[in-house]
Amino acid sequence: MSSELVPSIDLAGLVAAFRQTDAALAAQATKAVNISLTLRNWCFGFYMAEFEQNGTDRAQYGARLVDEVSARLSQAGLAGVAPRSLRLYRQFYQTYPSIWQTPSAETLKALLPQAIWQTLSAKSASPAHAAVPAQQLIERLSFSHLAELLQLDDSMQRSFYEAEALRGNWSVRELKRQMATQYYQRTSLSTDKTAIAALAHAGAEKTQSSQIIRDPYVFEFLGLKPQEVMSEGHLEDALLDKLQAFLLELGHGFCFEARQKRLAIGGEHFFVDLVFYHRVLKCHVLIELKNDAFKHENLGQLNAYVSYYKQHHMTEGDQPPIGILLCTRKNTELVQYALADMSNQLFVSRYQVQLPGKDEMAAFLHKAVEELRGGDE
Repeated sequence: MSSELVPSIDLAGLVAAFRQTDAALAAQATKAVNISLTLRNWCFGFYMAEFEQNGTDRAQYGARLVDEVSARLSQAGLAGVAPRSLRLYRQFYQTYPSIWQTPSAETLKALLPQAIWQTLSAKSASPAHAAVPAQQLIERLSFSHLAELLQLDDSMQRSFYEAEALRGNWSVRELKRQMATQYYQRTSLSTDKTAIAALAHAGAEKTQSSQIIRDPYVFEFLGLKPQEVMSEGHLEDALLDKLQAFLLELGHGFCFEARQKRLAIGGEHFFVDLVFYHRVLKCHVLIELKNDAFKHENLGQLNAYVSYYKQHHMTEGDQPPIGILLCTRKNTELVQYALADMSNQLFVSRYQVQLPGKDEMAAFLHKAVEELRGGDE
């Protein structure tokens, strides 16, 4: 190679060139691996869904099909094929059928029989609202992002978080945080949607008591009014402002006692969000409202409050108090382990907010998607 083709650099410059090249190609390799993993999982989901519909011997496995496939794939040395993962891949394929039409999926056509592509063509469908281009999803979001998005049943919510995650370049952790704090709901209830988006991106990274505690609570009775910017704190305020309707939603027998009830424990002050007395169960009911997904430490806090009430506020004829933790999302398995061996009666429920019509959110989403499409040009 001619020395004229190599610029004159010192040793520091040489090391810098090594580092820059390594970083650039490592990022390129990471992106390629992520796309391949996403496409693999999508294909696995397609196989599962199609076999369940058309497999010649599917009937003999019935409900055991996923477990049987998982066991055989594991024996063959494949990774990421636990039954739960296979169900997720199936849901991924069913939720994002258009991925087969992306340029990235062209590589699959050389691997898969032509009959598969004909099947996929027959099943293509267009969403009822603006949708983020599938190519951007698989290029810029990891499968971990997509797995979080699959937890959303509402397609518009899912498209909203897709667009916002891409616009903000959110990590998986940030996406989970924004979903848990109901960014979509707060945006829908805000009149200035651009302002709340700017804030979000700037901050980015025995009647049997079990029968009475209904899950999920639907807070449509709140009658939430659009505000310029709906903050997380507004939810609790709206809940308490509509306390009478809240009691009706909770069920028969709840009598309001206190809001932000102060407890003095060991020289420190703590506050219970809501305290009720249930006249049927003959016990106090302590409620903690969290504008976030369930965390196991929330139960420790609530358990301490319930234990304090049991010792200091129970009177003759009372049953032990009950604690209810209301959160935006809950991992049922984690809740089960967190509740294990706790002597107090604690319950975890998720709540939902009934939103206004979707027209404004559809317009906001359309604008966001158009911005993303413009970035491809």
